[in-house]
Amino acid sequence: MTKSRAVAAARPVFAGWRIMCSDAGRLWATRERPFSPAVEEAGAHRTVDVDDLVELCQVIAAQECIAEAAR
Repeated sequence: MTKSRAVAAARPVFAGWRIMCSDAGRLWATRERPFSPAVEEAGAHRTVDVDDLVELCQVIAAQECIAEAAR
């Protein structure tokens, strides 16, 4: 499966995150709604970039975990 197809398949899984594939082949995801300042201070990042879909799953989950713990 190409990264473009993987990105298309992953979109419904990551509701609230916009997933893109760069020209260089890296995957980027940005949260559609910003985190609150308190959540960002706790270490959550609204935009992340990774090399593959597995890592993207892990990074998005980590950002949401940080956000949940900070709330």
